[in-house]
Amino acid sequence: MTSISLKDRVVYGAALLAVGVFLVFATGFSHSATIHNAAHDVRHSTAFPCH
Repeated sequence: MTSISLKDRVVYGAALLAVGVFLVFATGFSHSATIHNAAHDVRHSTAFPCH
């Protein structure tokens, strides 16, 4: 079993955080009603308050 160095974990974590933030903002501010409504429905199904 190999271990990942702390530097690599920080890089991977930052990359995943950037992708996650991009996806949240891309769907939240999307001009496509279908994408926005799908994200909105997921928030309601997970009991996450959105308004």
